[in-house]
Parts: sequence; C-alpha cells; structure tokens
Amino acid sequence: MRTIDRRQQVIDSAEKSFALFGYKATTMEQVARLANVGKGTIYTFFENKEELFDEILHSIITDMKQITEQTVKEENSFLDNVHLSMDSLLEYREEHDLLIKLFQEVNDFGTPQAKEGLLKVETAILEYLERQVSRAMELQQIREDNPKLVSFVLLKLYVTLTSDWNKAHPTLQKDQIKDFVGLFLKSGLSPT
Repeated sequence: MRTIDRRQQVIDSAEKSFALFGYKATTMEQVARLANVGKGTIYTFFENKEELFDEILHSIITDMKQITEQTVKEENSFLDNVHLSMDSLLEYREEHDLLIKLFQEVNDFGTPQAKEGLLKVETAILEYLERQVSRAMELQQIREDNPKLVSFVLLKLYVTLTSDWNKAHPTLQKDQIKDFVGLFLKSGLSPT
C-alpha cells in the first residue's frame, strides 16, 4: 500500500488554490478542502499561509534554475545562451498558472505578498543572468560594464518584447526577438 505524502499533498493543493484564487483570496480552509485534510494537518507542516506560499515559490525558483542549467551550454556563445535561457524561463513563467495569477493580482489589486513573491522570482532570474553576464565579460565576449545593470536591462528587454509589446502590437516571433536582442547587444555591449 502506497504511503500518502500529506505535506506534498498540502503543497500541491495550496499551489492550485493560489493559482485559482490568488494569494489574497486563498485561505487555509480552501487549501485543506483541496488537499482533503483537516486544517490542523496543514499547521503541522506550515506555520501560516506566508510560509506555505514561500515553500511554493522556492519550488518554482528551483524549477527555473534547473531549466537554465539544462539550457545553457558551455560551447554556446553568450548571446545564444542568454536567448535560450530567457526564452525557456519566460515560457515557463507564461505557462505556470500560479505566476500568471500573481501577475494578474499585482496588476488588479497590488497585493503586497504577490508583489513580493514575483520579486523573489525576478531576483532569482537576475542573479542567474548576472553570473552569465560576468562570465561573458571575463571571456571578453562583451565589454566590461556593471553586470547587475546589464542583467536588469536584459531581463526587462526580454519581458517587454515577449509580453508588453504584444498588448499594442503584433506578437513578435522568437527569431525576431533573438535578432533584435542580438543586434542590441552586439551594438551596445560589443567588446570592441
């Protein structure tokens, strides 16, 4: 007979609830109902909703790190690695129901916990990008500059071209984005 992992059952149900209702509207009662456990069971694993939410965000960030590790290849150029990894991360973000709901919640209600959660995800992406930018600078693939600032601009450029641009313009294809970002980086960050 298979043992039920109640903790994981609670986490999965909480993620589903946050994705359906958002952070603000999710209650421990809803999570308990979805997990088919008593509310007290949740508190044996998590002190409160915030701790449960942080556990889920940690899992998402871990997934995103694994995606980038699988995508980035030493033999690729900096530009190719940036494009492949950003493309994979942004696809993950767009396909992940919880992240989509958090973006909606921040836009509609400005929920501080949702903002903070998205900031944690963005910070993890920026830390990854900063390491890649620093490495490219060391290898003289791009010119020396502030890696933190370059990483921030790269992320915002990708987000803008993959989602914000589409709100008022025809959707750009992946190759169009890659070509534009490549031209932008080669002109603006060229080591020569």
